[in-house]
Amino acid sequence: MEPIEITERLGRWSAGRGPLHVLLAARLRRLINDGDLPPGTPLPPDRALAATLAVGRGTVVAAYDALRQEGRIVRRQGSGTRVAGPLAEVAHQTTGAPVFLHLLEPHDGVILLACAALDTPPPELTRAYEAILPALAATTGDIGYHPYGHPVLRAAIADRYGLRGVPTDPDQLLVTNGAQQALSLLARAFTRPGDRVLVEAPTYPGALEAFRDEAAVLRGLPVGLSGFEHAVREHRPALAYVISTFHNPTGAVLPALARRRLAEAAAAAGVPLIDDEVVAEPAFPGEETPPPVAAYGDAVISIGSLSKIVWGGLRIGWVRAPAPVIARLARLRAVHDLGGNIPAQLAAAELLPHLDVLCRRRAADRLAGHDHLRAELTRCLPDWDAPPVRGGQTLWVRLPRGDGASFAQTAMRHGVAVLPGEGLDASGQSTEYIRVHFLAPPDELTEAVRRLAEAWHTYEASPNRVRPPTAMAV
Repeated sequence: MEPIEITERLGRWSAGRGPLHVLLAARLRRLINDGDLPPGTPLPPDRALAATLAVGRGTVVAAYDALRQEGRIVRRQGSGTRVAGPLAEVAHQTTGAPVFLHLLEPHDGVILLACAALDTPPPELTRAYEAILPALAATTGDIGYHPYGHPVLRAAIADRYGLRGVPTDPDQLLVTNGAQQALSLLARAFTRPGDRVLVEAPTYPGALEAFRDEAAVLRGLPVGLSGFEHAVREHRPALAYVISTFHNPTGAVLPALARRRLAEAAAAAGVPLIDDEVVAEPAFPGEETPPPVAAYGDAVISIGSLSKIVWGGLRIGWVRAPAPVIARLARLRAVHDLGGNIPAQLAAAELLPHLDVLCRRRAADRLAGHDHLRAELTRCLPDWDAPPVRGGQTLWVRLPRGDGASFAQTAMRHGVAVLPGEGLDASGQSTEYIRVHFLAPPDELTEAVRRLAEAWHTYEASPNRVRPPTAMAV
């Protein structure tokens, strides 16, 4: 197992209390006990893992020795270190992506700049639930299973697309439990093991995980899927995925002409094109964005969500696509959960006509957070490069030295979680980047940057801060 892979599976191993070698041994022990590191799994050499984790080699040696004494691992000169027992086949590996692992771990005082999400539902959501209670109480003749989504919400989403210049019929919409389920359904519908998928490098890591879960082969292109036509001829992809507005993580916005060309090229090649619009709203005050990519092609598949506008706990997402695609997705979705939460969908339908007011307020808050975070980074970490964005929720920060994966480990030990760029890049590049969000309150962002500055000072002084070539992920 490569050092970067096991680092991802380790998650926030160093966030607890106690000596680092004890914390490392404890997390490795748990991964072995849970079957995430099955018998026979090779473990990285001491030096390579130490460099990736930005700790001294002695920390890894002590952790390995403790596990060896317990009989959990075997260490032999010349044949390396592996989990004790014969090599085992694992039916299905679970995700090791940090963006998900951070959600599975207790906070323990760690400031999460890795997961960009609103932490407080707005008062409009409470009022929406209050408004739908009479209709819910009067419901009869409805068993509550709607794999396509509740008709009232599908109609409301269709109306919103119409206002954005993309006429839409409710039959072109599938309601999902958030945009992540939408991605998983699309990956299942359009890819088979070995199929190639064109993605931006970097991009949203949850999309990469959804495609990898179907054993697709990812091919990274520059942001905006530049070079799409050539890549189609070379790779014959089954699917393409783009974030055209406030790209996650860079914040880039694809110009209108480029949107038209991309939609037309995908249609001509017969390649399904997914445009992820989850972070497309709201733009910062005074900023204008081009029409959705779906405005330039009937076959474009759009993904939307209320998670980044309202609240992630609402779990309302959707897919807009040609009706035959929606029917196919609904059949897949029915097998998994029969349909989503109906009260949540009715509340979302109540919210949608009034969403613009909430969007404007959220936009002002995000701009304030964006400006505050950049100002703090400039003050405390002037060597870091954190270009401004026009909307969205994240900054794509380039470190002046070292690499994001090993620095993220140091940052975690100082109580702040950031997302290393390498895990967002299917091409294996972006090693010198980290992703941070600006959705937290100003005082929390200030404290996060203070901790990052302390972590950077420690990292700069560490002899293990630069990984050797053998520890680099491919």
